[in-house]
Amino acid sequence: MKVSPAKENILKRVRNALSQPVQLPFPHAEGNNSVFVTENEGLELKFAEEFSKLQGKFIFCSSREELAENLQTLVENKEWAHVHCKTPALEKILQPFNPAYLNVGDMNQMDAAITDCEMLVARTGSIVMSAAQPSGRALPVFAPVHLVVAFTHQLVFDVKDGIQRLKEKYQGNLPSMISFATGPSRTADIEKTLVVGVHGPKEVYVFLLDE
Repeated sequence: MKVSPAKENILKRVRNALSQPVQLPFPHAEGNNSVFVTENEGLELKFAEEFSKLQGKFIFCSSREELAENLQTLVENKEWAHVHCKTPALEKILQPFNPAYLNVGDMNQMDAAITDCEMLVARTGSIVMSAAQPSGRALPVFAPVHLVVAFTHQLVFDVKDGIQRLKEKYQGNLPSMISFATGPSRTADIEKTLVVGVHGPKEVYVFLLDE
């Protein structure tokens, strides 16, 4: 196919530009520095504050024993009989405490689900999850109540920090799905009335384990 002189001239300029890249004219204008300043208070407190504003329930646990006790108390108060957990690491933590409420029955009958997470974003009160987790894509969304067990070392300040840590964890081979859950599912599409639990859990709990 014959290329016209005008088209060949354009392609030549493109090839030259690609072979000789130039620096951005304003490298510090956007993207290199965080817009938000990290506050002096601890990330745990910041996350708890923002997460609670979003109708999330936050429970700090100083030990595995306290985690198991808080979970057992919640299950008993809510009278849950079917709580699903597909995360082997969490099952191993809870196994010594004999949690009778854990089962692998029909998902349609479950009262709540326990999962881990990738990390927590303190500034927005968000839970970062991915398809690479043992719970997969469906369990955190399908469960009527989502119980998240996280660790203090998973806290980051901003979304940008979370994305950077994910890149480092997966060495550039990111999971096929990464989601940021910011409180219980909600929508105000109908008559601008806020409705909670339309396309996801009605309640979200975060148990933060200091370990």
